[in-house]
Amino acid sequence: MSIKRPLLMFVVTSLAAGCAVGPDYLRPASTMPDCYLGQTAVEQRPAHAKADFNLWWGGFGDPQLARFVTLALEQNLDLAQASARVAQAQAGLGAANAALLPSGSINAQGARAYQSVETPLGQVLNSKPNFNRYGNADEANLNVGWELDLFGGVRRGREAATAEYQASEAGAAATRLAVAAQTADIYISIRGLQARLDIARRQVQTQQDLLAIINLLYGKGLVAELQVRQVEGALAQVRASVPVLEAGLDTAMNALDVMLGKPPGTYRMELANAGVIPVAPQIASTGSPGDLLRQRPDLIVAERRLAASNARIGVAIAEYYPKLSLSGLIGSATSVSAGNLFTSGASQAAGVLGLRWRLFDFGRINAQIELAKGQEAEALAAYRLAALRATEDVENAFSALVKREDQASTLAQGVDSLGRARAASFAAYQKGVVSLIDVLQADENLLRVSDMRAQVQTESARAAVATFKALGGGWQTATVEAVATR
Repeated sequence: MSIKRPLLMFVVTSLAAGCAVGPDYLRPASTMPDCYLGQTAVEQRPAHAKADFNLWWGGFGDPQLARFVTLALEQNLDLAQASARVAQAQAGLGAANAALLPSGSINAQGARAYQSVETPLGQVLNSKPNFNRYGNADEANLNVGWELDLFGGVRRGREAATAEYQASEAGAAATRLAVAAQTADIYISIRGLQARLDIARRQVQTQQDLLAIINLLYGKGLVAELQVRQVEGALAQVRASVPVLEAGLDTAMNALDVMLGKPPGTYRMELANAGVIPVAPQIASTGSPGDLLRQRPDLIVAERRLAASNARIGVAIAEYYPKLSLSGLIGSATSVSAGNLFTSGASQAAGVLGLRWRLFDFGRINAQIELAKGQEAEALAAYRLAALRATEDVENAFSALVKREDQASTLAQGVDSLGRARAASFAAYQKGVVSLIDVLQADENLLRVSDMRAQVQTESARAAVATFKALGGGWQTATVEAVATR
């Protein structure tokens, strides 16, 4: 009793204290600046429709865009994989929680044997009166075991599993954000390519009309053959741009179908009619760089993985210390008759206090601890780098959005001016004031600037999508918001 009582007091005291070896996790201090370089310019953009930060795709004012993003969030197969990874991490967390609890099992067996009389044992037994060559053995036991987590190694393992589960949740949110942004980006690209195709086809028609007039004048001997060939060459050049744009449009439509989890061609008919290029909405609140640590799910993934690697240092250090376990057995066993099972004479019980200590394995434990510390240092560097790159993403998106919108505004004025110049040059050509080369050059300039304007409008809307993605909009749920604050 003198030995058992101090041991019992030690076990109870250790469990009550809840001590756990290894470093306690502290979230890294933020080194982010107070504001973005391009924040003022973005917030002072001309007023457009405002977007809900969590449902930003609705701010573009395009119901079809919003519908496709919604479908992607329901059907995308990358999201299905992310959900499966969350389920796997949740199972790992369940196993880590179960490791802290006692385990139990019930074992039962029944056997009937027939003894040979030709063996030495059989000959000895057969020499006894009333020897029965048949024998029964029946047993039923309840086994209970519990590893006492005196030094917190199992609890540190649970901390690591919890952090990994939280990382998987945030990873699923990051996938959701990426799917929404990529779907919107592809849709905007489709509308941009359709606008460019429309410009090219209208220019083809303009060149064909011009060629018809030139051929008429050539037939009357009023223009030289050189002018006819010049117009034919310009027409061929414009026509050649159409297949390239059509191929790009086919590729974008196929990519959208795959994003929606469907075979290519599924939604093509819905996009057959060209629509306008969506206009970027107003970004009401950009927040600060420090807010990214809570808004960007990929940063939450990096931070939670850092927490998991920190906990694994404690798991490794716990191997320095002895591990105690309690186990017990209560049951019944008989080798005579099954009828005697569960009687007082057949009862059996046992209790075991186990000890496991890697006393002469400290070299390997040291290596495991150093490995865990190295992984924690790598995770810390990865987290800091992810934070820097997130800030870079935001700054680049802000710059692209503002500059592209300025460029689009300038090009809109240019298209209007060049349209009037083209009409004036053709009227002057009919009066013999300017040459056909002037008309063709006016056509080329109008086509080039109109096409450039469509591209810039597309890139402006895509920059808005990139901005919302960089800021971490469109993924927040109650569960993952809780992860961000841990």
